[in-house]
Order: sequence, then structure tokens, then C-alpha cells
Amino acid sequence: MDTKDARVLVVGASGALGGELARRLHEGGARVVAAGRDPERTRAVAEDVGTDPLTLDVVDVEACATTVAAAVEQLGGLDLLLVTVGVAAFGKAAELDEAVAEELYAVDVLGPVALVRAAVPHLRESSGTVAVISAVLADLPTSGMADYSAAKAALATWLQVLRREERRSLKVLDIRPPHLDTGLETRALAGEPPRLPAGRPAGEVVDLVLQAIREDKTELVVDGKEMVLR
Repeated sequence: MDTKDARVLVVGASGALGGELARRLHEGGARVVAAGRDPERTRAVAEDVGTDPLTLDVVDVEACATTVAAAVEQLGGLDLLLVTVGVAAFGKAAELDEAVAEELYAVDVLGPVALVRAAVPHLRESSGTVAVISAVLADLPTSGMADYSAAKAALATWLQVLRREERRSLKVLDIRPPHLDTGLETRALAGEPPRLPAGRPAGEVVDLVLQAIREDKTELVVDGKEMVLR
């Protein structure tokens, strides 16, 4: 899609990836609404992109729908929904606390799904795009990250089915990057991360996501040591 003049909602704009994507899309001519959990960081991004900030916690699925509606009202429609929310949790499969698992799935699966469901009617009208960040864990489940891996796999599977069902109405981009240098593992809900490779620069993902959106790609995946679009 041509992102110039596109009407865009970025959810997760208070994070490193979401904030940079919002700013880059704005610089490219898109009209961007920034939404995020942290009011101050979201407000800073909103000031840069020139729209009113929206604050939400994606564990509240009603807030997800309200946020989409508020963005549509600001923008007069919607061409692109970009979801960059996510949280990590670490621990053995049989030992993770149930409350932690519940919050993990709420943030990593149910919240993004609720946002997309609320946006789909508007994206059908514009033949728009939904782009969601899951993770390489959807393809490579990892010891010490059973629930985290399963949550990302669930989200990726849901997006795959959505793409099939809505193939004539809108485009779906599933972004499954490797471990990045955003510090997500330091803000985990629980546990200590297993030994991880050095985080790849988040800027690499930003560049590839923007390219994928422009070229109507369906996936960003890890192939060997490289991130590729397809």
C-alpha cells in the first residue's frame, strides 16, 4: 500500500518499535494516531506526529474497541492498523504461575486480536492492511519460554486464518522478528530469560516492516540468520 496520506493507528506507540514506526510513517506522509499504555511516552510520540494520543491497556478488550473507534473518528477512516504490543514471561512449562500465564495471553493474544477485530470493518472499507508483531518464537518454540512461545504461535495462527478469510477484503502482515535490542526481556512478567543471542537492532525491523507494508508482503520471518519478507 502507498503509505503517503494513509490513515494509520499504531498501538504500542509507547514502545521502542511502535514509537519509531509511528514517527517514520508520519515522516513519509501518513496521518498517524499513536496509542499506548504509557501516557507520557505515548504523548511524546503523538506530539511528533501531530494527533491526539490514545491511552489503553490491551488486557481490556473493550478499551481496544474504544481505541480503534477513537482513532477512526480522528482520522476519518482507517487504512492501516499496526499492532506492536507484547510482553514476555519466562519459566518451565509445568511451573509458570497461572496468573502470569493469564496476563501473558491477554497481552500477547487476546488484546491484539480484539484490536484487529474492531478494525476489520474499517479496513474492509478501505481495502487496508493490518500488521501485527508476533515473534520468531511462533516458528521456534524455546525451552524456558513455553507459554511465551505458545502465545506467539496462537497469534500467528489466528493471523494466518484471518488472511485466508479476508483475502478479498484486506491485507494481513504477520511480523515475526528474532530477539531484538529493545530490552523486552528485562521487563518480563516473571522469571529469568534463558541464554539469548545478542539482540538484533530494532531499526532493522522498522525498515523491513515499512518495506513490507509498501510492498503488500504477508510475512516477515527469520530464515537462518536473516530476516526476510515473503
